[in-house]
Amino acid sequence: MFESIKLLASEIAPRRQNFTGRVSSDHHENPTSAEESSLRSGSGDGSTEERKPKHASFVIFCLSCITFVSCYLGGLVTVSVPQISRDLELSQGMELWPVSMYALATGCTLLIFGAVSDALGSRLIFLLGCFFQSIFCMACGLAENGTQLIVFRVFSGLATAMCLPSAVSIISENFSPGKLRNLAFSFIGGGQPIGFGLGMLMGGVCADTIGWRWGFHSAAIANTIAFLLSWWQLPKNKQIGINWVLLFAIDWLGAIVISAGLALLSLALAIITSDVNNARKPSTIAYFTISGVLLVCFVLWQEYQERRGKPTLIRNSLWRNKSFTSVCINVFIIWGAFNGFEQIINFFFQNVQELSVLDAALRFIPTPITGLLSALVTGLVLHRIRADAIINITILISCISPLIMALVNPTWTYWRCAFIAICLNSIAADSLFTVSNILIADMFPPETQGLAGGVFNTFSQIGKSFGLTFVELIANVVSDGKVAPGERFEPDGYMVGYRVSFWFLFAANIICLVIGAVGLRKVGNIGKKRE
Repeated sequence: MFESIKLLASEIAPRRQNFTGRVSSDHHENPTSAEESSLRSGSGDGSTEERKPKHASFVIFCLSCITFVSCYLGGLVTVSVPQISRDLELSQGMELWPVSMYALATGCTLLIFGAVSDALGSRLIFLLGCFFQSIFCMACGLAENGTQLIVFRVFSGLATAMCLPSAVSIISENFSPGKLRNLAFSFIGGGQPIGFGLGMLMGGVCADTIGWRWGFHSAAIANTIAFLLSWWQLPKNKQIGINWVLLFAIDWLGAIVISAGLALLSLALAIITSDVNNARKPSTIAYFTISGVLLVCFVLWQEYQERRGKPTLIRNSLWRNKSFTSVCINVFIIWGAFNGFEQIINFFFQNVQELSVLDAALRFIPTPITGLLSALVTGLVLHRIRADAIINITILISCISPLIMALVNPTWTYWRCAFIAICLNSIAADSLFTVSNILIADMFPPETQGLAGGVFNTFSQIGKSFGLTFVELIANVVSDGKVAPGERFEPDGYMVGYRVSFWFLFAANIICLVIGAVGLRKVGNIGKKRE
């Protein structure tokens, strides 16, 4: 991958150009037309000269390594859930908490760390996130019980939240809109399927041989190498010292309110995953109620701040832009559907077809290959093909995955059905990563690109948390209600619930297809230079 980055970077010569369509942070009049213009132009910084770092290929490689490691951990934990649950005595309702609590911690703090990276410098926050990720990866491998593992995974999620928006900011600060910038986002997106697929494979190998703990240790070693390489190669921020004006201008109250609201909502959903009857408990009702109140308060606070011309995290006027709203909804749903599918089909392999962890992991080998190809092709053609067409075509392809698994016969061979489903599942998510990052980044001024990255990753990570929760909740509720108690934990009993979960994921993809067809009609071509 590194050689291909270097070759692509060397082919792009600096050119003078003119960019238009910047959306200023204090612009409130006619936001829709201005933002649509920004989306079509593929720019957000008003620069007239192409920018790229001295060692562009190294910078892209470093940033891709971090998304690789974060998704490597996701794949590792996903396939190792049964072994981790047994070794650390996690109850059935908490078996996915090492996955969902990581996504919760990441998703709830991305906006905060995105804003902080704008004030303190994206390079500093990125390196700190890498450093803490190495520490807590090692800590996860040393956890002595389930509580410790979940806590360490939460801190690992916070470290990821420091890296993701600052990585987007580094690209936006150092790469001008154009082919190389598109490829930078594509390689970061491509690092995700590669990381997830290799994480699944390594998790299976470790679980069946030296133990799942070594999967975390290997992640800590790889992340430390990426940290040192990033320290050496990432360009220094142009700003000197702390941007105190921007730091104090952050809407801290709004950030705290939205983070707390999302955290409580995700926690409540995780509690009812194992048993829907937990929704009747006073504590669960309180979590749902308080989270709902906080989310409503956040919307009202953002409206109040925007009306007074004060700083906001996400201006409410942005939601009147169909493209922005459609992209955010699609990111939320597609990321949830992608991760939910990977988790359920893993359970299908292990609980229904009764395969070993290693055999199940080997079946995910196509994921990194098709995901990387999807991300790279998107980056190469994005400036030539309409963005809405790319999104709709890739979603249409990926919706085949849950459809055929909903119709699968568990006795069929892997090559007859599951292979095709795994190959197609990641295509939409990885193409959407590139397109959505550019679309959302162009909606924010250049001085708040960290916040722009936080917005995208917030929707993706919270969507992941919701997706994992809903597919397991649906599977458990359906199997509990339709299967006799004596057959509940037999392969056929599991399959009843899994089949409904696959239908749910298929419906989610169709909803995204409709949203993309209606809401993204005016996007057109993005990520290209304006001559």
